Amino acid sequence: MVAGAVFFLVECGGILSRHNFNPFSNFTKEVFMSAQQKAIDLGIDLSDQPNGYLNLCIKSGNQLITSGHVSDIKGILGGGLSVDDGYKAARECAEKILRSVRNTHGSLDGLKVVKLLGCVYSAPDFTDHHLVINGASDLFHELYGKDGDGYHARSALGFAALPTGVAVEVEAVFEIL
Repeated sequence: MVAGAVFFLVECGGILSRHNFNPFSNFTKEVFMSAQQKAIDLGIDLSDQPNGYLNLCIKSGNQLITSGHVSDIKGILGGGLSVDDGYKAARECAEKILRSVRNTHGSLDGLKVVKLLGCVYSAPDFTDHHLVINGASDLFHELYGKDGDGYHARSALGFAALPTGVAVEVEAVFEIL
């Protein structure tokens, strides 16, 4: 192929036409879009972040291990906040994790999501922690594939309180492939 294009003739109503055709154009874009490009397309902030009191993401061997990342949404699930509110909070945590991972590793590509720990500030009778933390899992599935490198182990736990009253805190472990 020259310049990624193949020229071929197509019969159109008895007339042969010449078209610029790349049989892999849609396939390549859909299947081989990188996790980082998908994140950018979703509008996720991957800008540099200043160092803080603790390391938000550290490389150890072939793993990236994150600190807990908290939502900006505050409140108690089952005590004023809905499962949908919690789902959004968990997704927000996952977006913050991706920013920290990109800052440490330089890219979101070439990674496998290994494990998530989701912490939910919840009322004593609240039992939908797993549905809340789906907000984080679904984003990782969206970027890395549900059946591929995004398929991860996970714990979703309820807590009597989280720092500063945030609704959700999530931490993650990634493998560098």
